[in-house]
Amino acid sequence: MTLFSSVQWLFFIFANTVMVPISVANVFHLPPETMAMMLRMSLIFTGLASIFQGWKGHRYPLIEGHSGLLWGLILNLGLSASSLGMSLTTIGGGIATGVLLASLVTIILALFNGIPLLKSIFNPMVMSVYLFLLTFQLVLIFSKGMLKVTEHGTIDVPVSLFSIGLVVFVILLKIKGNKAISNFSILIGLIVGWVFYDLLFMDSVAKVTSSASVAFTLFPLGKPNLEIGIVVVAFFAGLMNLSNTFSAINAGERVFHRKTGNKEYRFSIFISALFTVVGAGFGLVPYSPFASAIGFLQSTRILDRKPFYIGGALLTIIGLIPQMGSFLATMPVTVGDAVLFVAYLQLFGTAFSSLNGKVFNSNTIFRLAIPVLVGISLMNITPSLFSNLPILVQPFISNGLIMGVLLSIILEKVVNWSSMEQIELKNS
Repeated sequence: MTLFSSVQWLFFIFANTVMVPISVANVFHLPPETMAMMLRMSLIFTGLASIFQGWKGHRYPLIEGHSGLLWGLILNLGLSASSLGMSLTTIGGGIATGVLLASLVTIILALFNGIPLLKSIFNPMVMSVYLFLLTFQLVLIFSKGMLKVTEHGTIDVPVSLFSIGLVVFVILLKIKGNKAISNFSILIGLIVGWVFYDLLFMDSVAKVTSSASVAFTLFPLGKPNLEIGIVVVAFFAGLMNLSNTFSAINAGERVFHRKTGNKEYRFSIFISALFTVVGAGFGLVPYSPFASAIGFLQSTRILDRKPFYIGGALLTIIGLIPQMGSFLATMPVTVGDAVLFVAYLQLFGTAFSSLNGKVFNSNTIFRLAIPVLVGISLMNITPSLFSNLPILVQPFISNGLIMGVLLSIILEKVVNWSSMEQIELKNS
């Protein structure tokens, strides 16, 4: 049982990790050997960071991976290089500086117990908003990913129908299967989907060749610089990344039915910042705990930390052995996205339960509705629509997750929602 659980964790962490360094390397036009280095470092550090978080950090079996919030921002800035009139290395260096400065501030907050201050900013309602927006963002990403697009911009019908069938198959395993099958529905779905995809669509399977050629270059995206605009954007986003930690820990508390002390918060934040600093030297997206892993835990119902540790260790080993990474990288993207789509459907339940049965009236509903619905709306608007705005504002305004969380923080600070609840009670 532990072996299968560990392998399931390995596949889940790998599927959530592999595309991040590859996509960043592509946007910044890095050579294949540098991309290979970034991928290997990503696997090694992600495995180690996850183990350290479960052991000495927040002590939950939650992936410590590349922040989706920062990933989107870095890709956005890289794609905007021509509009900004800057070189990719200038943008990459500014991002590195901003991320390192944000990590320094984060480490200071962890060392000098700034947790009460952070908790006052990222309060339970802000975290609920974050979980709702994260659910919608992930489901949008993976629903698009499982529908393969042809070179003509239309969906590949056979592959897309296969992905939808795989989604139904995994859901049925989860709902109708006995405990063993239900708990391993994610692993079964990945293996069965991978095998049948290769059999049915062999001609379209990408062949990945392993290579021992790796360029160990420090700051491959660009040496740290003082391009103030980029530095400020990256620094602010780096601080916003703390919302991932608080959201993941809050969700973990509900699943494991235990409270997390300030010590665990401080250690968790310190570990994330430490791996972010080390990873920045290799061009990696900053680290944070994955609140989305709660959906995986709810799908598998395997809460023991031992398989999680083994899965993280296996991921690190894969990063050290190029051939193993090359083999796993042949897993079809549509298969991985279809199975992860099911895993992240569970996250909606986590977001809903985070409200703790809170009842809203006609006035207080705005504290949830405004940030969530504005955030979802921005997620579905093409970023080019904001092209006439100041170029350094665009990465924020086009990011529904960032804007939703920011709106929630502002609403919680400037509006006295408790008084509105009292008024409603008196009127009733």
